[in-house]
Amino acid sequence: MTVAGAERLRAELNELKSARRPRIIQAIADAREHGDLRENAEYHAAREQQSFCEGRIKEIEGKLADAEVIDVRAIKPTGRVIFGTTVTLLNVATDASVVYQIVGEDEADVRAGRISVGSPIARAIMGKEVGDEIVVKAPAGDIHYEIEAVEHL
Repeated sequence: MTVAGAERLRAELNELKSARRPRIIQAIADAREHGDLRENAEYHAAREQQSFCEGRIKEIEGKLADAEVIDVRAIKPTGRVIFGTTVTLLNVATDASVVYQIVGEDEADVRAGRISVGSPIARAIMGKEVGDEIVVKAPAGDIHYEIEAVEHL
C-alpha cells in the first residue's frame, strides 16, 4: 500500500469512528424511544447501518494492520518501474500518452490514474525501464506502449 492509500484509509476510519458511529448510536437511541422495537422500521434501519459501519471499521483496521506501507519517494530512482512509481506510457499506434501510478488493489482508481499492481498494464511494465517497449494484451487486441518516464512522486 502506498503512503497516500494508507492516509486515505486512516481518514475514513477516523470519520467512521468519530462521526458516523456516534450518529448511528444516537439514531438507535431515538428509535428506541418510539416504543415496540419489533415493528419499528427506524430502529431496524439504524441497526443495519450500525452493522455496515462496524463491518467497515473492522475491514479497514485489518487492512491497515496487515499492510506494508511503501513510501516510493524514499526509494532511490533507478528508472525501473516498481510498486508506487508513476509511469508515463506512450501508445505507439496513436501517439497518446497516459500516466498511471502503480498502487495496491484497494487503492486502484483508473479515473484518478491509479492502477492496481495486478492489472494487465501494471504486470506488463513492472521491472521495465524508460525506453522499453511493452505489449499489453487487451480484449480489443494487443496494445503497444513505450515507457517515457518513471517518477517517484
